[in-house]
Amino acid sequence: MIMINRYRLADPLSPYRALVRHFNLIMQLARRDVSDRYRGSLMGLFWSFVNPLVMLLIYTFVFGVIFKARWSAQLGGHFAFALVLFSGLNINSLFAECANRAPTLIISNTNFVKKVVFPLEILSWSVVGAALFHLLISTIALLVIAIFVNGFIPWTVVFLPVIVAVFLPFVAGTVWLLASFGVFLRDLKQAIGIITTALMFLAPILYPKELVPPQYRDLLYLNPLTVIVEASQDVLIWGKPPMWSYLALYALASGLFAWASFVWFQRTRKGFADVL
Repeated sequence: MIMINRYRLADPLSPYRALVRHFNLIMQLARRDVSDRYRGSLMGLFWSFVNPLVMLLIYTFVFGVIFKARWSAQLGGHFAFALVLFSGLNINSLFAECANRAPTLIISNTNFVKKVVFPLEILSWSVVGAALFHLLISTIALLVIAIFVNGFIPWTVVFLPVIVAVFLPFVAGTVWLLASFGVFLRDLKQAIGIITTALMFLAPILYPKELVPPQYRDLLYLNPLTVIVEASQDVLIWGKPPMWSYLALYALASGLFAWASFVWFQRTRKGFADVL
């Protein structure tokens, strides 16, 4: 049995086999997460659509009207900067939502830890699934405003699912890693909020990368959000395909990171019950 388990963990596809094998259960957990967030509110799930629209209007007023910010000379108008900003913030929100929940994921589900047969590894996928729902709603809100402002949606939007699919293994890997460490290091929750905020400011979300001094510009790509943010802006705002070479390298690194994090999680889960 030990040899079989080691063989399964050595399989780079093991994180996705868990996703396929328990897909229905993952969807149920993700739906529960989403419904719990809006339970008891008068408008329910409708808030998931209202929130991004309101935030987009706020960004437009603050950056477009007050600061009169412009992303480039070719892109003007009050809404234009807000749309570029929002396309990047959507990616950051997906990552930040998952990363901020990860350190307490196991602690808040101790009832599952005590059940030997429950596949704890799927909790990561359920968190990602709930965050994907919010990304979908935010993206729809962005596209609605884009139609209102520009009169059309770039055809390159069809590439967005590919970009998100490349990003998801990294996000899931982050959750596995932080969920494992969070059991043993309770201060991790406080640190992750600082880290996710820093990653947002160190990616070209609030500013174009051309504003960064040339000698520091390449350092932006050490941020795991940069490639995905730029690709999202390309297909949603600029109407051009993403840099496929960058995405291919990112997909490889993302997959390896997810597999390594999955293996680490499975190795350390034996000690969860002792600590909790």
